[in-house]
Amino acid sequence: MKRGILLGAICLLPFFLRAQGKAVSIKLVSFEHLQQRLQQGTDTTFVVNFWATWCGPCLEEIPYFDRLQEKYSSKKVKVLLVSLDFRSQLKTGVIPFVKKSELISEVILLDEADHGAIIEKIDPSWSGALPATLLVNTATGAGKFHEGSFNFDELEAFYLLTQ
Repeated sequence: MKRGILLGAICLLPFFLRAQGKAVSIKLVSFEHLQQRLQQGTDTTFVVNFWATWCGPCLEEIPYFDRLQEKYSSKKVKVLLVSLDFRSQLKTGVIPFVKKSELISEVILLDEADHGAIIEKIDPSWSGALPATLLVNTATGAGKFHEGSFNFDELEAFYLLTQ
């Protein structure tokens, strides 16, 4: 009897472990891949937030992006949280932060050797300071850029500019 209970508990252990901690998968993407993805979303508004784990204002505002994704889940909106951390920080900084924060938005790490070279490609007005947010809707031709942090109401108003 005890043996059967123990065997049952061992068989169920993976299910309990999966329920307690969601696996975090973060893709490493090139700038070209990011551009292609944004251009393919013909009926989707992309809210692309550029952030890093070392940026205090970035970490403060990230929950607002998740909240926006949830609030407008019935709309064609896709939040992409693009980490500008170095690739070497993926396992020690980015993944632990994403796990701890239980983010629902997709997180990717921009895998480019020179972030400075892509800043102007993202938006010529961008000084390179973080956080920064880009709105893209290829169907309507709407595109907006904002350098600096948001509270939720400001972020929502920014998103609604493309609707």
